[in-house]
Amino acid sequence: MIQGAIVAIVTPFKNGQVDEDKYRELIEFQIEHGTHGIVPCGTTGESATLSHQEHKRVVEICLDQVKKRVPVIAGTGSNNTAEALELTKHAEAAGADAALMISPYYNKPTQEGIYQHFKLIAENTKIPIIVYNVPGRTALNMLPETVARLAQFPNIIGIKEATGDLNQGAKVILLCPDDFIVLSGDDFTAFPLMCIGGRGVISVTSNVVPQDMAGMCNAFLAGDYAKAKALHYKMFPLMEAMFFETNPVPAKTALKLLGKINGEVRLPLCAMSPANEERLRLVMSQYGLL
Repeated sequence: MIQGAIVAIVTPFKNGQVDEDKYRELIEFQIEHGTHGIVPCGTTGESATLSHQEHKRVVEICLDQVKKRVPVIAGTGSNNTAEALELTKHAEAAGADAALMISPYYNKPTQEGIYQHFKLIAENTKIPIIVYNVPGRTALNMLPETVARLAQFPNIIGIKEATGDLNQGAKVILLCPDDFIVLSGDDFTAFPLMCIGGRGVISVTSNVVPQDMAGMCNAFLAGDYAKAKALHYKMFPLMEAMFFETNPVPAKTALKLLGKINGEVRLPLCAMSPANEERLRLVMSQYGLL
């Protein structure tokens, strides 16, 4: 079942190349600390700068390392429908449990264009699809009414809702079937969205504190709302710190400070500024991580 704390995992690099060994270690770190699922090649995985060959290889490494212990939801979205279909077919053939597909960015299609984009992919694959709405990166908002239309396709099973707008999240839940999976795409809305019917979160912060994000979701799903709330507020400063600069720069920097990776990112992203790294270090120290 797809629910709970699902990490949007970073892709570690070494001298400009995917660092397979460190990637496998990060996956083990996640599973050992209770993460409920893994998303390779999402925004946090720097999918925008991976070649198609690298993208497919990163998905394959993840699947090989996870070995069905938790669901793997492969990022396969693109603003080019044919390219998105190719990546989704690859994820399906490779054995991914689901595909995470961002709505087309930069093109700025109409709501009908968004619908037709996902319709073509849904009709030409069988893999479960989670659509992804993040207006801050796509320059458009996939409206709840469009999501409700897409929810009629049997293999479009959910949405990663990253507007930060609980009103929109509530409307999606209201308009879609009861079994449609609504996941937060913003860590700070994970707990409140679950309070109104969401099933969990695709998380950046889970890269750093998987045990606490998974613990929050476990507590909520078990009905221990006080514990879930306490963990939400414990993580809140770290959630903010993950966006001191563009994601995934802070997450990779945090993992560097923890000694897990070297923190390397690909242009046009660049290393975190010394001032913001110091701010991040302070938050992590106050959290007890350093």
